[in-house]
Amino acid sequence: MEGTNPVNKKLTAALSGGAVLVLALSGCSSDNGNDDKLNSWAKQVCDAVQPQAKKIEAANAAIQKETSDNSAPDAVRTTDAQAFQDMSDAYKAIGAAVDGAGPPDVTDGKQKQTDAVKELNGISASYAALKKQVDGLDTKDQAKFADGLKGIATQLAKLSQSGNDALKKLEEGDVGKAMAKQESCKSGASPSAAQG
Repeated sequence: MEGTNPVNKKLTAALSGGAVLVLALSGCSSDNGNDDKLNSWAKQVCDAVQPQAKKIEAANAAIQKETSDNSAPDAVRTTDAQAFQDMSDAYKAIGAAVDGAGPPDVTDGKQKQTDAVKELNGISASYAALKKQVDGLDTKDQAKFADGLKGIATQLAKLSQSGNDALKKLEEGDVGKAMAKQESCKSGASPSAAQG
């Protein structure tokens, strides 16, 4: 089955961008600013994001495991489809959390919130669409299956970049500082994902 393996590696690389996107919420480690309203907003968002970040990491790990196991196309399709569904659910939940928290107490807070929610919901919809695509792949024809995965990997790379941009905008300035102070954002972080 080694025909699918290089493509799987590409898929895994593209997917790991998704985890970085959410972990970007752990942002910069600057510790100034003591706006209670903003801190309370950041805590609400961080607390809601952490379990979703774990869900996305678990989905990534499942795909990476299939890759390293050099699994049969059927197993790859099943695992990838489930992972995309989990990611879709997770981004939707993060969007709902940012939406439910209301605008952060900063200049253009409403705009930042609206843009981030729109992006997060868009990413959720894109992962749901990718799940449908994976479900539709022909596992009996190895070459076709590999081509299909390649197309999905290309879409994933674009997807993780657009989400990163939205969250970076949300986290600019005081919002990022407030989020960096929250334990739930800190503990969800991995060193490689820290930005700023």
